[in-house]
Amino acid sequence: KIWRLNLEDKEDQFDSLDKHTQWGIDFLERYAKFVKERIEIEQNYAKQLRNLVKKYCPKRSSKDEEPRFTSCVAFFNILNELNDYAGQREVVAEEMAHRVYGELMRYAHDLKTERKMHLQEGRKAQQYLDMCWKQMDNSKKKFERECREAEKAQQSYERLDNDTNATKADVEKAKQQLNLRTHMADENKNEYAAQLQNFNGEQHKHFYVVIPQIYKQLQEMDERRTIKLSECYRGFADSERKVIPIISKCLEGMILAAKSVDERRDSQMVVDSFKSGFEPPGDFPFEDYSQHIYRTISDGTISASKQESGKMDAKTTVGKAKGKLWLFGKKPKPQSPPLTPTSLFTSSTPNGSQFLTFSIEPVHYCMNEIKTGKPRIPSFRSLKRGVSLIMALEDFSHLPPEQRRKKLQQRIDELNRELQKESDQKDALNKMKDVYEKNPQMGDPGSLQPKLAETMNNIDRLRMEIHKNEAWLSEVEGKTGGRGDRRHSSDINHLVTQGRESPEGSYTDDANQEVRGPPQQHGHHNEFDDEFEDDDPLPAIGHCKAIYPFDGHNEGTLAMKEGEVLYIIEEDKGDGWTRARRQNGEEGYVPTSYIDVTLEKNSKGAVTYI
Repeated sequence: KIWRLNLEDKEDQFDSLDKHTQWGIDFLERYAKFVKERIEIEQNYAKQLRNLVKKYCPKRSSKDEEPRFTSCVAFFNILNELNDYAGQREVVAEEMAHRVYGELMRYAHDLKTERKMHLQEGRKAQQYLDMCWKQMDNSKKKFERECREAEKAQQSYERLDNDTNATKADVEKAKQQLNLRTHMADENKNEYAAQLQNFNGEQHKHFYVVIPQIYKQLQEMDERRTIKLSECYRGFADSERKVIPIISKCLEGMILAAKSVDERRDSQMVVDSFKSGFEPPGDFPFEDYSQHIYRTISDGTISASKQESGKMDAKTTVGKAKGKLWLFGKKPKPQSPPLTPTSLFTSSTPNGSQFLTFSIEPVHYCMNEIKTGKPRIPSFRSLKRGVSLIMALEDFSHLPPEQRRKKLQQRIDELNRELQKESDQKDALNKMKDVYEKNPQMGDPGSLQPKLAETMNNIDRLRMEIHKNEAWLSEVEGKTGGRGDRRHSSDINHLVTQGRESPEGSYTDDANQEVRGPPQQHGHHNEFDDEFEDDDPLPAIGHCKAIYPFDGHNEGTLAMKEGEVLYIIEEDKGDGWTRARRQNGEEGYVPTSYIDVTLEKNSKGAVTYI
C-alpha cells in the first residue's frame, strides 16, 4: 500500500511530503542531540566520580600511611568499587557514542542525500509534465486562432460571392484566401491533436508511474528512518543493560566491604598500636616526719635533734631516690640549697627538717661554690646531648617499651631481607666467578673481585646491625618482663635498666653497666663529671606552669602538680623534655606537652639564681 494522491492536488501533496520528510530528518537529528547530551552527562558523571575517588583515596607515599583498620580498609574498597563503577559509566558513554550517536549522524547524512535525490526526481517529472502541457496549450491556442481566421476568410468569400457588384478577380482572391486558411487550420488541428495525445500520455505516465514510484521511494526512506530510530532506541537501552551485571558486582563488592568491618579487630589494633608496655606505678611509701618532733621533745637537746634529723634526712633522700624510676640512664647531681644566712644558722622547726640539713652543711656548700670558679665548657653539655639524641633515634629508646620492641623487630626483619638479598648476590657472583675460571674466554674472574668484596662488606655490616638490634630487642624484652616485679613493693630499692640515652648524654655498650643504684653524694662523682658538669645552679631562662600533673617516678624527672609554677633552666632540645627547677632548688626534666612555657626576653646572658 502506497500513498494515494488526488490528481488535482498534486503540487500541494508533493509539498506536504517534502515537509513531512524534512520533519522526519529533523526529529532524527533531535534524538541524536539528545543522545549526545546523555553521553556528555555520563562522561561528566564518570569524571566526577573518579575525581571524588581520587580526592578521598590515601596518598600511599609510605607504608605507615596504609590503612590498617577494617573500617578504613572497607571504605577504601568501596572507593575502588566506585572507581570501577565510574569506569562502567564511561563504557556506557562509549557504547552510546559508537552504537547510537555515531550511527544516527551517519544515517542522517545518508537520509538527507537520498531525500534530496528523490525530491529532485519528482520536481523534474513535474517540470517535464508542465512543459508538455504548455506545448499542448500553445498548439491548442494556435489551432483556435487559425480556426477563427478561416471563419473570417469564409465569411469574406461568401460576402463577395453574393455581392453582384464584386468583380470576378475579387471573388477568386477571396476563395484562395479561404482555402489557405482552411488548410492552415487543418494543419494546426492535427498538431494540436498530436500534442494533446502526447500530453495525455505523459500525464498518465506521470501520475501513474513516475510520481507513485518517487512517492514509494520516499515512503521506504521514511520507513527506514523509523526502523533506524527503533534500533537506536534499543541500542540505547542495551548500552545500559550490558553493564548492569558488572555494576551489580560493584555494588555487591561495596556490601561485602561493609560486612568486613570488624569493631573488635579495630579495637585490638588500637591497643597494639598504643600499647606502651609500662606497668602501673606502685604505691608510695609512708614517710613519717613526726617521729623527729617526738624525739626532740623527749630528748630536750637541740644537738641530738640535729644529729638525728640529719641522719633521717640522709635516709629519706636515699629512699626517695630508690623509690623513683628514673627516665634516663644517668641520675642528676644533687642540687645544693641556696646559701642564705637563715639556712646557715636556723635550728630545727616543727614543720620541716630541711633547715636542719642546710644548717649542718654550710662548709660543704661553700666548697661547692668555690669549685664553680674554675673554667668550664658550657657547650659540651649540648654536644653530649646531641650525641645521645642520635643514639636514641637509632635504638628507639625514646619510645615506650612495647612500641620500641615493635620498631626494633620491624627493623630486624628489614635487615634480614637485605641480608638475604646480599647473600643471594654473593652466591650468584661466586657462580659467575667459577664459570669465568672454567671458561676464561667468557670473562675475567678478577673483574668480579671488587663487587664480591663490596658484597661481603655489606653482609658483614648487615650482620653487625642485626646483632646490635637483636641485643637491643633482647634488652627491651628483658626489661618488659622484669618491669612488673620491681613495682609491687614500696620498700625495696627501685633499680631500673634504661636505654642508652639520658638527659646528660650518657651512653654505654654494656647492658650490665646500665643498671644504676641510688643517687650518690657529691664526693663520689668522677673527675670527668667534675670538669664538664655544672656544679652551680643554671640561670633561669623563663618560667612555666603545669597544665597537667606529672608523677616523675623515673630518674632525672621532676614531679609536679597541676598549676605549679617552675623555673625553666633548659629548653626542649627536640626530645619532648624540658629541664625545670623548683623554688627549693630541686631540678629535673618534665614533659614539654604538660607545661605552658614562658621564656624571658632578656634571658640571654642573664644570671638568675633561684
